[in-house]
Amino acid sequence: MSEKNSTKPNKIKILIAEDERGARMALEVALRLSGYEVAAVENGQKAVEAAQNNTFDLLLTDVYMPLMGGLDLVSEFRNFSPATQIIVMTAQGSLEIAMEAIAQGAFDFIAKPFNIEEVLSLIQRATDQQKPQDLTDNENDFSVSGIIGHSPQMVKVYKLIAYSARTDSTVLIEGETGTGKEVIARAIHRNSERANRPFTAVNCSALTETLLESELFGYSKGSFTGAMTDRAGLFESTNGGTIFLDEISSASLSLQASLLRVLQEKEIRRVGSSETRKVNVRVIAASNSNLEKMVENGEFRSDLFYRLSVLTIPLPPLRERGREDLELLIQHFLKKNRKIPPVKISEQAIETMSRYEWTGNVRELENAIEYAIATCANNLITENDLPPRILKQTVFVPKQNGNSTVSLADDRPTLEELSRRYVALIVSENDGNKSRAADILGINRRTLYRYLDSAEEITEE
Repeated sequence: MSEKNSTKPNKIKILIAEDERGARMALEVALRLSGYEVAAVENGQKAVEAAQNNTFDLLLTDVYMPLMGGLDLVSEFRNFSPATQIIVMTAQGSLEIAMEAIAQGAFDFIAKPFNIEEVLSLIQRATDQQKPQDLTDNENDFSVSGIIGHSPQMVKVYKLIAYSARTDSTVLIEGETGTGKEVIARAIHRNSERANRPFTAVNCSALTETLLESELFGYSKGSFTGAMTDRAGLFESTNGGTIFLDEISSASLSLQASLLRVLQEKEIRRVGSSETRKVNVRVIAASNSNLEKMVENGEFRSDLFYRLSVLTIPLPPLRERGREDLELLIQHFLKKNRKIPPVKISEQAIETMSRYEWTGNVRELENAIEYAIATCANNLITENDLPPRILKQTVFVPKQNGNSTVSLADDRPTLEELSRRYVALIVSENDGNKSRAADILGINRRTLYRYLDSAEEITEE
């Protein structure tokens, strides 16, 4: 090793557990090129064996592997190596897997396919805070959520739900109409410490300002015509639980002030009363409008916005989630129908639906499936059974992941290209001494020069 290398600080040590050979090698080479010390194995059992003889700063593990899966591996590492940060990877993301991974003590959860830059950024964040995980917060018995989707966009949502469920902070869910904001709110509540207490959903746009205020905060006898008795509002009746304020953007500025008081002081005042009452309620709000832009326009209080958006969950529209999620949702709604014999759908119908923009998102898709079930013959949905608006559509191509970065699935570098880059790295680390680099790599100088010439061509491109 050169004198230059001997003065370098100790490298961060990473263990990769991935049963797919191509992905494992691509990760290993990319991480080595980035300056990490890397060991790679093909299953969880070998990862445990490797960790018995070495200390690793970070474990990067797949979920589904032979002999020992990734979630069991996370649990093992938490027992004998609590200081190791863990990142879980999977091509079949779900809220349940994300919940379990985070509950077991994983630092983060990432969907395949991913780009190398995303992985490197995540590793940087994980290794910047090397400290043992606090396992006392990871004891929730996470329940089934009913949320459908494996796309990378939904995996990010699952992570945020898991994080939100572990805290008592306010949450703001942003998304277009029909994306499932209330479903997400219920999943947070169901997996939180408040799960056994009430969950109350309120549509702020469905009531007038006066009615909404009395519904939320209650009223005193005689406070208005028809108020014959004292009545508790939804905040009081939901005490100890979670209140979901849908379409919060429609709340008036005066109601916003009252909501701010609830969040700040944890107390309410019934309409027509001067008495305040303490409440213990978690608030989850949702909006299909851009609240930050409304703040800029003076239509929404900035102090309330910051109180609500402690944790923000952006929901992707259905058109950006890809065909796999669309097909999963279609099959889910077909099974939900429970018709005997079960209704099936043709490939042509699915292809037509995949080109539709779904401005009404998941809710529109469910309604379309209900329509098709009602109109189809012989329990088979064909293209002609779909709602007319879908058949009249303009061609729409769902957005795909951008190709500006290299993915492990699309436009990925070949092993040959990664090998060339690795050769160039070894030469650089040895101050340009090609003979020494060839000895370290176990290749002759002619092969070394071939790799270096190819690397220069790649750099010029």
